[in-house]
Amino acid sequence: MSRTNFDTLLEAGCHFGHLKRKWNPAMAPYIFMERNGIHIIDLHKTAAKIDEAAEALKQIAKSGRKVLFVATKKQAKDVVAAKAASVNMPYVIERWPGGMLTNFPTIRKAVKKMATIDKLTQDGTYSNLSKREILQISRQRAKLEKNLGSIADLTRLPSALFVVDVMKEHIAVAEANRLGIPVFGIVDTNSNPNDVDFVIPANDDATKSIEVILDAMCTAMAEGVEERKAEKVDVEAAGEAAPAAKKAPRKGASKARAEKEEAAEEA
Repeated sequence: MSRTNFDTLLEAGCHFGHLKRKWNPAMAPYIFMERNGIHIIDLHKTAAKIDEAAEALKQIAKSGRKVLFVATKKQAKDVVAAKAASVNMPYVIERWPGGMLTNFPTIRKAVKKMATIDKLTQDGTYSNLSKREILQISRQRAKLEKNLGSIADLTRLPSALFVVDVMKEHIAVAEANRLGIPVFGIVDTNSNPNDVDFVIPANDDATKSIEVILDAMCTAMAEGVEERKAEKVDVEAAGEAAPAAKKAPRKGASKARAEKEEAAEEA
């Protein structure tokens, strides 16, 4: 099943690469031609790569695992936040906290600190503090919320990373590579595709281009989540049906018993 098509990608401007002088030669297989000094990406390859990545993400979502979305560039932030939230996945759109993956326990401590502050406000401890202390704690809470609020539910390392602009988010990609976490990425003509497991060659600067690709990914992930729910319901239904089936006598057995009783009466 195709997640998108050539015309949709063309309309969104996914085919515009960078200036020829800024290119990364490793992207040569995905470049269709050069026009007015700008590289044009082969959208047939982009469409095929979108399908491949979407299928893999669907399986991750179906197994109940998490995918961390990363995009700190201005034109991608809001789109990524909205799309990731729609499928209940964590995301980083402010600043990549160094060691977010390689030093995950420390990041979890910071997230827990947020929960501790929330507890203070609920149990009335706040009322015993001075105005200055309350202000300091509130500022700290706001800063934590801004940088880490979107990953509050991420209790363990993600199963995959989805990155918009692998060049800008090179620290995130390097951390995932070091830990063997698969990286899905929108890769433009100026980036290195070799560190990315699922390369989606496309324009990573245009909001429309990013949106079209994320749409395909998140639709696939939503399907995976729904399939997981449906299978769970089936398993539960089968579990409830099993004891009932046990109680009911076998048709053949009851017939044989009736014949036996009849024969005994006649005798």
